[in-house]
Amino acid sequence: MYRSILLITLGLLFLTPVHAQDMAGKANQFIRLLSKAQQAQTLYPFDTGERYHFSYVPRDDRKGISVNELNAAQRKALFILLSTTLSEETVKKVNDIMQLDLVLKELEHRPENDHYRDPGKYFLTIFGVPSAHTIWGWRFEGHHVAFNFSAEKNELVAGTPGFLGANPAIVLEGPQKDKEVLKAETEQGFALLRSLSPEKLQKTLIATNAPAEIITGASRQAMIAHPAGIRYAELSPAEQQQLLGLISLYVHRFTKLFADKMLKDIQQAGMDSLYFTWAGSTEHALGKPCYYRIQGPTLIIEYDNTQNNANHIHTVVRDLKNDFGGDLLLEHYKAAH
Repeated sequence: MYRSILLITLGLLFLTPVHAQDMAGKANQFIRLLSKAQQAQTLYPFDTGERYHFSYVPRDDRKGISVNELNAAQRKALFILLSTTLSEETVKKVNDIMQLDLVLKELEHRPENDHYRDPGKYFLTIFGVPSAHTIWGWRFEGHHVAFNFSAEKNELVAGTPGFLGANPAIVLEGPQKDKEVLKAETEQGFALLRSLSPEKLQKTLIATNAPAEIITGASRQAMIAHPAGIRYAELSPAEQQQLLGLISLYVHRFTKLFADKMLKDIQQAGMDSLYFTWAGSTEHALGKPCYYRIQGPTLIIEYDNTQNNANHIHTVVRDLKNDFGGDLLLEHYKAAH
């Protein structure tokens, strides 16, 4: 049942393209489809502390309304709203990650009535009043998917923290055998690593053991105090292009308009301030834990593949100025109220 729900949702979603400037309208279309009880469950004030909760592990205490509680029209409206902020490819990845819970349920031999692994346990929460004249935001979150969006005057101000994970990273058996949702994130990271000379590799590799988890975790404020690894200026032009390609892969999880804005912020902050960092194995293989990070004045990107015999990936994008909308947006909201 779950698989058919998700596939139907995905098919409906791509019938017509949705533009980012439709975000408030699409949010209100979703809200109007909810019952009064569902609206009470979904809608929160913008300045609530709940807006800063960020979690990408399975749990039963998430706020908002879950995919399980929505009918077909409501699910379609939810994913259309998601497409106003995320690229078409990212929405597909979100659907694929949700379906991986079915794989885990089989691998862990969980009974049919067990909902610890459940592709319907992904929740939407809306903060504030969506309109072309207000400050508001929303969150879509569940196991291995967590995006936090903030908007002002119908323009996306922030889309982070933005997390995607995959377990299994590579499906080893069953109907989805060889499925690899975050394949590009893995292959482009290793491609950049392999392009480095031994001297540059030595500078990039900061530890032979990979950290057990992304370092920023689910923290309210992302911070890694001391950048490490190799600087952008120390790379050759070809290597710089590979690094920029890797950054672009993550930033273009969002719609092109917003991704271009993030890339402009990175450039204005100074390309030479970017660092590429690697820890763990330099061999691309199952059972070989690895980690990489890109860090600059405006962002941190992390990739970690260590759990489940290095077949379990966590990735995150953190905007160091605008996570959860940033302090300035909250000040604007309070001043307006």
